[in-house]
Amino acid sequence: MSELLKNIDARTKLAGTNKLEILMFSLGRDLRTDREETFGINVFKVREVMRIPPITRAPEMPPSVEGMVSLRGALVPVIDLAKYIGLVTETKPEIMIVTEYNGHTQGFLVKGVDNILRLDWSAMRVPPAMLVAELGGLVTAITELKDKRLVMMIDVEKVLAETGHFGTDEMIFNAVKPLGRENRTVFFADDSSVARNQIARTLDAMGVKYISSINGRQAWMELSKMATYAESNNTPLKDFIQVILTDVEMPEMDGYMLTRKIKEDKRFIGIPVLMHSSLSSSSNQQLGKTVGVDEYIPKFEPQKLAQALARLLA
Repeated sequence: MSELLKNIDARTKLAGTNKLEILMFSLGRDLRTDREETFGINVFKVREVMRIPPITRAPEMPPSVEGMVSLRGALVPVIDLAKYIGLVTETKPEIMIVTEYNGHTQGFLVKGVDNILRLDWSAMRVPPAMLVAELGGLVTAITELKDKRLVMMIDVEKVLAETGHFGTDEMIFNAVKPLGRENRTVFFADDSSVARNQIARTLDAMGVKYISSINGRQAWMELSKMATYAESNNTPLKDFIQVILTDVEMPEMDGYMLTRKIKEDKRFIGIPVLMHSSLSSSSNQQLGKTVGVDEYIPKFEPQKLAQALARLLA
């Protein structure tokens, strides 16, 4: 797998093309359904893939958190994804996928990895409501392979939030200062229910109105309708919305493509785009700039998000 992942930096050229690459993996055969599902994770977030090293068990952790491993002198928490999902299997995980989100490193235990699939975000569909309900919102996007297998993108942000990695308690939101200005509206797009909830709580604490969308394609359709309405009334669109906040990874249209469309449309002149993502490396921030992003803020930091929004809304 190291051969597959060695050129991750070169993959950054995919930004703005609405394409992505996902590492496919399995968690084992579910004894209840006798099926072995295929899951996926964005290659941008994968640091390495390895055999499972010795794990140090730790007390008082959620059941799906196996413990900690030492990687080059750093202690990394390890999560068993099959246990987290509630999968009943006869086999034990054999592989650890080391990932990085918002500067945090963690390991995910899986049964095995497949290969890297390159595809267009338009091929990643919003999952059916039945599947969302069955898996508790864990799957944010789904695509079908040529062999008819379905690949499900997991909401890793939800996993990390529910296992205590990105916890944001009430005190953090209480510390967010009200904006103190009326008639300010933010339009935001994010496919993660956890992220949407935290954005909404931040905006509520600021006293700012908002309109939300669950992916880039839906966001672009809604924004286009708003722009057409404003144009027909001879009113600048910025009188209706003052900031557009977008995630990067979203089914059907990613945040890079959404930003590019906004910046190429003169009706959106004067409306800044704030990119809000767990892909927080400097290379990803640079990619945002190439498509016209005005600011780039890491997820799960309400204070930083509020400060950036206050600057742009002022």
